[in-house]
Amino acid sequence: MSTARQSRPAELLDPPRSSPDLDVRDLEQRTRLMRIVTRLIAVSDLGSREIARRAGLPMQKISDLLAGKLEHLSIDELRLVHRTIEQQGATH
Repeated sequence: MSTARQSRPAELLDPPRSSPDLDVRDLEQRTRLMRIVTRLIAVSDLGSREIARRAGLPMQKISDLLAGKLEHLSIDELRLVHRTIEQQGATH
């Protein structure tokens, strides 16, 4: 009885990816921005629904952001949420 295993290419052993490959720099930038935005949301007088409304984004995007689902938001969406919260802070 042989104990030798068939060798397969690594791509056959890796699980399928649920999100597209992300550039490392883009991911780092989005991660930093996500941390800033989630802190701003936490101290903001605005609720998640109001932030979503003012940013023109679906509420689900804000929920994904707060749940750490970074792959669901683009850098532009994160910047938009950041500007929305910053504008609210500037008016108070």
